[in-house]
Amino acid sequence: MTDYDLVVRNVRVVTDEQDEPRAADIAVLDGKIAEVAPGIDVTGAAEVVDGGGKLAFPGVVDAHQHWGIYHPLDQDAASESRACAQGGVTSALSYMRTGQYYLNKGGTYADFFPEVLELTEGRAHVDYAYHLAPMSKGHIAEIPALVRDHGVTSFKVFMFYGSHGLHGRSADQSSFLMTPEGERYDYAHFEFVMRGIQAARERFPEIADQISLSLHCETAEIMTAYTKLVEEAGELTGLAAYSASRPQHSEGLAVSIASYLAHETGLPTINLLHLSSRKAVDAAVRMSRAFPHIDFRREVTVGHLLADIDTAHGLGGKVNPPLRPREDVEALWEYVRDGTVDWVVSDHACCREELKFGEPADDVFLAKSGFGGAEYLLPGMITEGTRRGLPLGRIAALTAWNPAQRYGLPTKGRIAVGLDADIALVDPDGSWTVRAADSESAQEYTPFEGFELTARVTDTFLRGNRIMADGKVGGKAVGSYLHRPTGS
Repeated sequence: MTDYDLVVRNVRVVTDEQDEPRAADIAVLDGKIAEVAPGIDVTGAAEVVDGGGKLAFPGVVDAHQHWGIYHPLDQDAASESRACAQGGVTSALSYMRTGQYYLNKGGTYADFFPEVLELTEGRAHVDYAYHLAPMSKGHIAEIPALVRDHGVTSFKVFMFYGSHGLHGRSADQSSFLMTPEGERYDYAHFEFVMRGIQAARERFPEIADQISLSLHCETAEIMTAYTKLVEEAGELTGLAAYSASRPQHSEGLAVSIASYLAHETGLPTINLLHLSSRKAVDAAVRMSRAFPHIDFRREVTVGHLLADIDTAHGLGGKVNPPLRPREDVEALWEYVRDGTVDWVVSDHACCREELKFGEPADDVFLAKSGFGGAEYLLPGMITEGTRRGLPLGRIAALTAWNPAQRYGLPTKGRIAVGLDADIALVDPDGSWTVRAADSESAQEYTPFEGFELTARVTDTFLRGNRIMADGKVGGKAVGSYLHRPTGS
């Protein structure tokens, strides 16, 4: 007999190691999973939770969020981490950069990033980490220090920022990005970022495979031209207009350019973010065949899997890259099923109504880009995935194990002895209707309003702490910063 801190009894454990769940109990000691087996002796256990036969998924590793993009970072860390708990997310990896939005300041990461950590410390209900974007030449020089001192092992390039704004056309990129005078955010900069990251991989060979670059793949020149075409034609409105203004081949072209630069610079760890269309994923597959020595990983968001330009609830569905027509949604599901997609994320970016919609409110080109969705990540994947024959074990791989492995989180992503006791209990028959009013997020709307989901997360555990019980998020914020790689 062991005096466990927690035993979650009577659950069906889902892991990436097999397609189907297995009946077991889960014992927790000191925040770690100590035993996974049927019939664990609960005598002496400090807390016993009866899972009632529910599915026990590994806590979701949501590898793509944006805390602090539209609201103060400290506020987002509190409210949006609560929304994470609702969706079974226990580790949130958020993209951060200097420039407008976020902290609205430029300068070095040596000055900037400690402030980011200070603003989030003690406020998050889930564990968290940050990906950082080198926006200037000076930032590239800081990459080794960010790896060594802060455990930041993942970086980002926004390929369209060089001559296109966050929400549409932009004429003044230097002030938007707050880059030093005389520097350009262009393909040459992307190349030098890659060289800088590869140099860091060589400097830290023991963790080289966990040091990677993620890319937002859209082509500014294509988008600028097509935005003008769509607006001048005046035939399309809403999300259909926005999709047409940022066409699918713009993604494919950017993927191809990024991939060749990775080949040129010898950087093998490339993550292609939020691929939204058949053309984008097709380009990614072609590039992996052309450059088999590059370890490409391909990401899709739950938003692009759940909603299309017709089913999304209003202009709240504006996001970059855009929601697409239904045929692209179905293509993405084909790629998820056949293993082409490596992980699924929320791309959660809370944007409240007073910020989201421009004047007039029905002009998609004036609306802000991005929306929340971490609350619906695991329920949405189970609902739509199982309907399409996707095994539960594959869903666990897509939402937890695969991103954890890539991003330097070896203690996350699987219900297994020795790993963090991050667990999401799911009622697979808990049908419910999505209502923004039920979300813990500060965002008052959702593009998924009225969607019917057939699975519900009822309880979420972070390192053995029950951060959501019977559908209610509560208790103090116990989330910690994940200095990567964790467990090393």
